[in-house]
Amino acid sequence: MRGQGHMVLETLIGITGMVLGTFGALFIVYGAVIAMIELLAREMRIRAITYHDIRWVFTTRILIGLEFFVAADVIKTILEPTLQDLAILGALVTIRTVVSYFLGKEVKELPEERKM
Repeated sequence: MRGQGHMVLETLIGITGMVLGTFGALFIVYGAVIAMIELLAREMRIRAITYHDIRWVFTTRILIGLEFFVAADVIKTILEPTLQDLAILGALVTIRTVVSYFLGKEVKELPEERKM
């Protein structure tokens, strides 16, 4: 019986990790679509928006998406992680943390009224 419970837990964790990772990817794509629409609107002079504002919209969506990726990676590594799994997780989290840090630093440099 313990084996079935373990399999159910593995399946649940796998699905949860996949959902979180998928949501992170979709959120980044959503940000890219918004940024492309805003860029086209600016280029066609439909909207008066700066490149800086467009970049900020995309950057904040990337940051949120990366947070979901990190959560997905942590969830996927919960059950019986091997040393290789932990090393890969550590590398992924480190890379995503560095990227998030620099993107977050960029967002902090924006005027207060542009922040969410």
